[in-house]
Amino acid sequence: MAHGKDPSFLESVEYSFNRAANLVDLPPGMKEQIRECNSTYIVRFGVRLRGRVHTFTGYRAVHSEHMEPVKGGIRYDTRVNRNEVEALAALMTYKCALVEAPYGGSKGGLCINPREYTAEEIETITRRFAYELIKRDLINPSQNVPAPDMGTGQREMAWIADQYMRMNTTDINSRACVTGKPLNAGGIAGRVEATGRGVQYALREFFRHPEDASKSGLSGSLAGKRVIVQGLGNVGYHAALFLSEEDDAKITCIIEWDGAIIDEHGLNVDEVSHHIRSTGGIKGCPYGTYVSDGLSMLEMDCDILIPAAIEAVITSENADRIKAPLIVEAANGPITAPADRILQRKGVIVIPDMYANAGGVTVSYFEWVKNLSHIRFGRMQRRQEEARSTLLANELNSLFKKANIGVELSDSFVDRYLQGAGELELVRSGLDDTMRLAYQSMADVWRRREDVDDLRTAAYLVAIERIALSYQSIAL
Repeated sequence: MAHGKDPSFLESVEYSFNRAANLVDLPPGMKEQIRECNSTYIVRFGVRLRGRVHTFTGYRAVHSEHMEPVKGGIRYDTRVNRNEVEALAALMTYKCALVEAPYGGSKGGLCINPREYTAEEIETITRRFAYELIKRDLINPSQNVPAPDMGTGQREMAWIADQYMRMNTTDINSRACVTGKPLNAGGIAGRVEATGRGVQYALREFFRHPEDASKSGLSGSLAGKRVIVQGLGNVGYHAALFLSEEDDAKITCIIEWDGAIIDEHGLNVDEVSHHIRSTGGIKGCPYGTYVSDGLSMLEMDCDILIPAAIEAVITSENADRIKAPLIVEAANGPITAPADRILQRKGVIVIPDMYANAGGVTVSYFEWVKNLSHIRFGRMQRRQEEARSTLLANELNSLFKKANIGVELSDSFVDRYLQGAGELELVRSGLDDTMRLAYQSMADVWRRREDVDDLRTAAYLVAIERIALSYQSIAL
């Protein structure tokens, strides 16, 4: 939760927006048109469970319809409220514009603790909530497309998709009403890991530009970098796993709701994750050293800090004690606006949430396209690519043999070269390309403009200018 002196999440988002919008020459009234949330639907519905009626409150905010459908996840959490979903919907608008996903921004939530209910009860509640949204076109392949968020996952998305199909039996594109589904229900390979994978690609791209990395006092590659991860849910787990296994970074501390564990030599992410899944928390983990005050470990010395859980964990109260020179916002809004200013004065580089965690909506976009096209990516061209590569490899080996130079392509190279791209490879390629181009558009503003001294403002500038151009091309 934010410190008492700190603004709410929505106020922090609006502060960042206003700061950037004041640097853009917008037509009269355009700033307000972009900033304001278009609509918020609040629903209260009853579900009969355990012999009595339980009443639940849900939300679906639509921030901007400069492009349709609008896109944004549905979260299940007791802290869900109108201000939060409106802030997240606004962030989705700017995020989609930054990564050039053709969506407006939306967000939804249900005020519930999913741990208090059985799977069967959660299905009943989810289908009832989906019914309320579907009948008002707040779930629709061409108007509003949800995805998983905190407290929801593939299971809930499959139930929502099935509920939509039951209510719209002749809609041939019904599976595109929601993304983040299981593969057997129209999902796409790589979606579960997408947000964490995007965090990895964001960091790789940052270190691919030495002039940018040097501003944080860091250099070289990700290898050997000491990383603290706060929150080992879906996003934090995959980000930590990929950074440690594929980039040789050291995960020196993992922070959870009930404490933290530390190991300067690096933690095994899978082992820690298995313990958390088995016990519900990090306490009692046999790996590393346990610290009961987990949030205090945000202030531990490291190279990269990745807050990957909830908003407002770095506030005006603790920002000055943060030692990490580089922070990557894998969560939405983990740094409040006053804390952001403190970190800037200290010279800390923040890779902002609207870019760093955009992997989820990017791969959701790919899934939506797959559902609309009704064909798996790679199905048409994979074998043709392999046949063409085989032809080239065979011809090269034939030429080497005729030239009698005693050289031929190695079996391991041929095996890798001949492998055509399947859906997972294409998804990862598309995500990598998206994260590279989005970073470059953001970083170009950061480097070029003297009145922009942080990546967050640069990201907002790029997004605002793109959204303004969209609005200027439609009738208002």
